[in-house]
Amino acid sequence: MQKVLRGEILDFVTYEERRAELRTAAMAEKAVRRVHVGQNLTFLFENTTTVRYQILEMVRAERMVRESDIAHEIETYNELLGGPGELGCTLLVEIPTAEERDVLLRKWREVPTHLYARLADGRKVRAIVDQRQADEERISSVQYLKFPVGGEAPVALGVDAPALTEEAVLTPEQRAALANDLKS
Repeated sequence: MQKVLRGEILDFVTYEERRAELRTAAMAEKAVRRVHVGQNLTFLFENTTTVRYQILEMVRAERMVRESDIAHEIETYNELLGGPGELGCTLLVEIPTAEERDVLLRKWREVPTHLYARLADGRKVRAIVDQRQADEERISSVQYLKFPVGGEAPVALGVDAPALTEEAVLTPEQRAALANDLKS
């Protein structure tokens, strides 16, 4: 997938002027790439547009002008994108209350190693988990993942951990969006 380049990042004043239109486009991209698996797992697949938007928002929020700071944001957010044949995504583990969150994030510690994308032929492709988020006691409520799908858009996403088993079938629109991302 094409990485975001420095020339695509507007200064925060110009971005502020164009923010409404760029935000609308980014939210449309995010909407079709958001997949809910059960009540607690939301996968948000990233592409160049969604990552560019996140960088622009950070530059705006932090009023960044130093090239080194902007370069750091670009490098950091580009890590969310998949490489050739991969899909990159952010997994949000959504648990409504702090009490439940503490219990379930401990109980679901093994969930990241049980996440998968199911391909049309039935194969399960396991997620590659960002090890910087590993903890011996609990998982983070935000996980950064890559699915090495070999250029094939998945038909479903799921988890098959003993403590949590769920699967969601992707819509035709979601599959088309991911297939398009894999081509870019």
